[in-house]
Amino acid sequence: MKRFYSLLLLAVSMALMSGCQRGPLPPETPSINPNLPAVENIKTISDMTEIGFEWTPQYDEGVAGYHLYRGTGEGPLTRVATVNDRYASHYVDTGLTPETLYHYRMATFTTSKQESTPSAVVNAQTRPLLDSVPFVKAIVGLPNRVKLLWRPHPYERVGSYIVERNELNSDTWSRIAEVKGRLNAEYIDTGLKDNHVYRYRVMVRTFDGIISKPSEIIEAKTKPLPKMIEGIEATRTLPKKIILTWRPSPEKDISHYRIYRAPTSVLFYTFLAKTNESRFEDLINTNGADRYYKITAVDTDGLESLRQPNPVMGTTLDIPLPPAITGVRQDASGVLITWSQVDQRAEKFEVIKKARGDSQVIQGITSGQFLDHDVRKGVSYTYEVVAIDQYGLASKASQSVRVQIPNE
Repeated sequence: MKRFYSLLLLAVSMALMSGCQRGPLPPETPSINPNLPAVENIKTISDMTEIGFEWTPQYDEGVAGYHLYRGTGEGPLTRVATVNDRYASHYVDTGLTPETLYHYRMATFTTSKQESTPSAVVNAQTRPLLDSVPFVKAIVGLPNRVKLLWRPHPYERVGSYIVERNELNSDTWSRIAEVKGRLNAEYIDTGLKDNHVYRYRVMVRTFDGIISKPSEIIEAKTKPLPKMIEGIEATRTLPKKIILTWRPSPEKDISHYRIYRAPTSVLFYTFLAKTNESRFEDLINTNGADRYYKITAVDTDGLESLRQPNPVMGTTLDIPLPPAITGVRQDASGVLITWSQVDQRAEKFEVIKKARGDSQVIQGITSGQFLDHDVRKGVSYTYEVVAIDQYGLASKASQSVRVQIPNE
């Protein structure tokens, strides 16, 4: 209890003391006046960076105040403070190094700069630096972030927590945050690299600016990106569309897949669609159109896998090749046109008949010939043949043949 009242008195004295000069002061050799009363009954109390002093004040009219001298080790003692009031009896020496032994002596002085005989040397050691939080934990595997948790510090003078970070194989620590409030015990470090290891440590700061030792160093790894999608296939035999299929991602937290497309393998890939299935139909209203694809997986945290280094090409089905007319014959029964099936996809044929500016299409022919009975004498006819596949895709017209029907 006595120590408590001494601390309280020290704090009050600091607030009221206006005539005190702090050091270190310029070195000087004082003139000793043995008739001046010396400082007696010096008592000290230590903190981490401060040492408080209490002494018996000297009310002699010749005393103007008190000088305080300080030293460490075997070195000389240097004047570090002047208390300009003989009625003062307390002083706090601040800005000291924790866990360090200091040597002090005091003397009274007059207005003419004379000093009394120095007091006996008083030894005082600052307390060890405050320990950091007793427990720190990292929540790992989070997307682009690391969550830090710690136990609130028991010391009630703690005002905030300092969080520092570095990376593996680095000796440089960066201060990334200061969390205010002794009871706050969490910090989330965001904007980090995926699948990357970081190291953290925590220190506490007291209300009077003292920073503790660092906590233990903990490592934390951010969540990796989903694995790259494999087994992508694209069709080349379907009309007006390309069907994409791929192996489903083996990871359990996949939300959906994203499909990117480009008209050539070297152009920029634009987002096309997203799907929850491992299959997608790209409808394209063009025959024989090439498209290039890359597919990614996106997890429930929004992390997206890398795209494939090489795209997969798909093609819509092109029209069949046109037939090749192999013969034409005209007799009394009419005009016989024959052709060869150049494209094996052809399932039926159409004959385009033209005469005198009119055009007629004869459909549903399944053989490789057509006999036209509907011809008139003296009229010139032109014939072309078109191949039709199972999807109804029509080839370009074959080469044309011209037949002139005689008048007789």
